Amino acid sequence: MSDDRLNWTFTGAPGQPGAGGAIRSLTTNDINMVFQPIVDVATGVLFAHEALVRCKLPQFAAPPILFAAAEKERACGYLGSVIRQQTFERCTDAALFINVHPEELSQRWLVRPDDPLYFHEREVYLEITESAAFTHYDLCMSVLKDVCARAGVHLVVDDYGAGHSNLGRILDLNPKIVKLDGALIRGIDKDPRRQIMVRHMVALCVDLGAKVVAECVETVEELKAVADQGVHYAQGYVLARPAFPMPEINFPLARRGTGTTGARLRPPPKPGIKGLTLDTTAASPAAAKGNSKKPSKRPSRRPTPPALPAQAKRPPPLPGAR
Repeated sequence: MSDDRLNWTFTGAPGQPGAGGAIRSLTTNDINMVFQPIVDVATGVLFAHEALVRCKLPQFAAPPILFAAAEKERACGYLGSVIRQQTFERCTDAALFINVHPEELSQRWLVRPDDPLYFHEREVYLEITESAAFTHYDLCMSVLKDVCARAGVHLVVDDYGAGHSNLGRILDLNPKIVKLDGALIRGIDKDPRRQIMVRHMVALCVDLGAKVVAECVETVEELKAVADQGVHYAQGYVLARPAFPMPEINFPLARRGTGTTGARLRPPPKPGIKGLTLDTTAASPAAAKGNSKKPSKRPSRRPTPPALPAQAKRPPPLPGAR
């Protein structure tokens, strides 16, 4: 094994191969993060945002070129850490979907206890593509699931239905969310066969405990079609384009749910964050509603003293007393 291979995981040591590379010279000042909403198709309410990277350097302006350079430089772990730092600094109070490059799983950055991933106070969903779940299956089963367990985050399988892997391996990962491949969604309103396929895929995911996101929804007709097939959430240009600050949601369908409507619903806190426990009996809305009666202005009655036993007689009055 070559010396370069022995040192392929970058630790920041002076003189390490690759330490002066273009990707490892990037900082958060070179990275721009934008966010695209993921919306509940029944209520039009915000579920989460996906964080998408945009590099400010012109040679890395396209994300595929940026990550290809990181792969060549063996710096995917470093790049992912910089992206997460910028992501969580920009968005401190929202549920987020974060993409994980498969090469990060074999490097040490993602599991470091000081990674920004471990300090976000809202729900975090780690996305791994369907193809990566197949080619890096053992790492997904060990590293990624371990990170999810320790950090209290959730696993997402992206691009599901792209045909890269067999169904069994994907389901073994037990993802919380499954995101359907955009090729299944484009023009779905005009393709009854694809509608049937998506409907069965959604039913299978639901049976296995996962909810489904339809990506690349670009028209109102496509949004109606995925909603009719039982998809839970949607993401695409018809709802909002990626932007920062967070873009407003344009929801064109009639809201079918009874939940709060509006694009700025505060996401739930991460379970167990900061060691806090919730008293659901005293602090829940239901409990508060049940105890919402206004206090009476009448003074409370004094408790009635117990009656004297039947055989007891009243003592005689004192002399001179009326």
